Amino acid sequence: MTWKQIFTSSIGKKFVMALTGISLIAFLVVHVGLNACIWANDNGEMFNKAAHFMGSTVVIRIAEVGLFIGIILHIIQGLMLEFENRSKRSVGYQVPMGNRGSKWYSRSMGLLGTLILLFLIMHIYHFWTPSRLGGIGNIQALQPVEYNGKEYHNLYAEMITVFQSLLVVILYVLGCISLAYHLMHGFASSFRTMGLHNQRYHKIIKATGVAFSIIVPFVFAMMPVSIYLGWIR
Repeated sequence: MTWKQIFTSSIGKKFVMALTGISLIAFLVVHVGLNACIWANDNGEMFNKAAHFMGSTVVIRIAEVGLFIGIILHIIQGLMLEFENRSKRSVGYQVPMGNRGSKWYSRSMGLLGTLILLFLIMHIYHFWTPSRLGGIGNIQALQPVEYNGKEYHNLYAEMITVFQSLLVVILYVLGCISLAYHLMHGFASSFRTMGLHNQRYHKIIKATGVAFSIIVPFVFAMMPVSIYLGWIR
């Protein structure tokens, strides 16, 4: 398969979707672990130090560029596959199969992906943009904090501020629900496309995918909820 075919053929698009999907799954593991530091309830010290490490380490910053490229490729290839599938099925089945053929979320990956994209734009606006472009203290009027004589961006305070809005909390929870259903199909599908689809691994991957699709989005959703309800201060 040539480089052009990787990005233009159906098999190539699915391969790119699977590869970028697995890398984004790995990113979610790191991201949820970092954000879970807020439950230390130490006024944000552990979280701010972890966020500083992620933002100041050269390897991590290079990986961040790769992450953005992966997200863009995942979105573009996903949209192309969605349009391609719709064009091939311009005339629907005479008898709708419903969930007998596939789960509704498997048939709605384009919609779920679009909702996640909108959620991602909001998330970047709230956190990535202030911390990377100009300094969070200048943009959000939040002063940096100092630990052991070293200054850190107070992303914890930014999180506390953002999640005082009930509307924002609801939007984040809805984004996490969309992510859960997207992963419910995408997790196993990615590994299947990469060739891990024999009887020995199928049940393990499927069970892991279901657990991952429930636990990770749930933990993400509980962060804004915990802050809004005052469980974390």
